[in-house]
Amino acid sequence: MRFLVQKFGGTSLSTAELRERAAAKVIAAEEQGYRPVVVVSAMGRQGDPYSTDSLLGLAEDLRDNVTPRDKDLLMSCGEIISGVLVAATLRKYGRNVVFLSGPQAGIITNAYHNEARILRVKPKRIIEAAEEGKIVVVAGFQGVTEDGEITTLGRGGSDTTAAALGVALNAVAIDIYTDVDGVMTADPRIVTEAKPLEKVTYNEICQLAQEGAKVIHPRAVEIAMQKNIPLWIKSTFSDAPGTLITNHAEVFNGSIDITSDRLITGITYIQHISQIKVAAGAEVTARQVFRAMADAGVSVDLINVHPDVVAFTVKDLDVSKAVRTLEDMGCRPEVTAGCAKIAAVGAGMTGVPGVMARIVEALADQGIEILQSADSYTTIWVLVRRRDMEKAIRALYEKFHLREAR
Repeated sequence: MRFLVQKFGGTSLSTAELRERAAAKVIAAEEQGYRPVVVVSAMGRQGDPYSTDSLLGLAEDLRDNVTPRDKDLLMSCGEIISGVLVAATLRKYGRNVVFLSGPQAGIITNAYHNEARILRVKPKRIIEAAEEGKIVVVAGFQGVTEDGEITTLGRGGSDTTAAALGVALNAVAIDIYTDVDGVMTADPRIVTEAKPLEKVTYNEICQLAQEGAKVIHPRAVEIAMQKNIPLWIKSTFSDAPGTLITNHAEVFNGSIDITSDRLITGITYIQHISQIKVAAGAEVTARQVFRAMADAGVSVDLINVHPDVVAFTVKDLDVSKAVRTLEDMGCRPEVTAGCAKIAAVGAGMTGVPGVMARIVEALADQGIEILQSADSYTTIWVLVRRRDMEKAIRALYEKFHLREAR
């Protein structure tokens, strides 16, 4: 059987009209000879009545009395509601459908409530239903422990469900339907001419997702990589071809792409962060600084360590805790609030000289100060002030000719 996993996000299912659109894409896949397995998220976003955030809001006044176990039970309701309605919509068009919760679909997780990880998938019930000619609709974001406890998978959990099912079923592909036409070269709200890419590598999309792009959860990509299952990012709202996520030398449009002259694939960003600098030396070492942050539960990022100073970033929400911890050690931390981390991501930059020079030139030409920087094989990060963020993104977009990217 040629399984095709189709995952629909909350914004694709928030109204009856949108569920009709989603159903049409499932029916089209079935008519093309695929066996669709449809993974659904909770409908809508915060403010919509059955979204995950809205369900959590029901217990906001009692949150100190809601256990992590009970929170999982509450949050899992959103996908159940969504799945029932999607299944009913498909039956309206004469399709033979079965809806399965995450546990019924064989999603087995560890016991970490609210942030569980999938350990394995037992797809027997899905395969049996498919053999009977049924379209299988599965509740994303949820699973069950070996002891029968309901768990949820954290943010982006429905993407992870779709990827795990794709691997377990050896699917032809995994289609992730969202509200954009694919993976964009930059945030279109900042760069109006940004456009979807035809394809990106697994590694590139993982980096883009980790650095702020919200098209797919990185864990889902890591799972799909295990069997090289192609991932597609598509729009529920159009028939645009979308973006293919695959290996660098994968067959695409009848040809094999061995090399690429595209240095930068996309520009993304994370805001609401602050820079902290601490004088280091004999009295307070970098080791002591980072151990103190870890013990205080403060996550640090964009780390630069020099003999006499340590610089790193933290989320704005953690600044007070970080400063208090450092002051208790006798440090005098220097805080620069209102920062943003911009990431230029591209597999093509590996081993190519001059990429950082072009980034520095682009920002210097706009009078933008770089507060910190770091790099890896596929990513260069720069920290700028939040007020310069949008100008910096547009400058890098132009410098690397991303309007011509494919």
